[in-house]
Amino acid sequence: MEHHAILRVVSKLLIPPILVYALYVQWHGDYGPGGGFQAGVVFAVAFILYALVYGVDEMARVVPPRLLHASAGIGVLIYAGTGVVTMALGENFLGYNALAHHPVHAQEWGIIIVEFGVGVAVASVMISIFIAFACHNPPLKDEDW
Repeated sequence: MEHHAILRVVSKLLIPPILVYALYVQWHGDYGPGGGFQAGVVFAVAFILYALVYGVDEMARVVPPRLLHASAGIGVLIYAGTGVVTMALGENFLGYNALAHHPVHAQEWGIIIVEFGVGVAVASVMISIFIAFACHNPPLKDEDW
């Protein structure tokens, strides 16, 4: 990949702003458009760009597949765990009013926590799907048509 110097330089310039934008979408999602799903996809795009330029094996060194699988599960547990906590505190599943002393603050905290879990899960799954297609998709043969 050394002969693609322009792609390498441009990707190194683009990846940090993409990650910052993903964080903006994540934390601004409860006040405007965006949230966990959109932020997770944008966050995954940065790693997919890295894999396209440097190779999937190099990206797997940076973000091991085991970490992706674990973080996908952790994201789902954050989402579901928030619901379980609200039920343990006497509300319905994801009834955020139990999370703080004031309902407005409780709604804010609940949405932030749930959207963070969604963002982590979506980013991990999107990167995992990309790796699965990039590594395990053999070219078609004539008999496959």
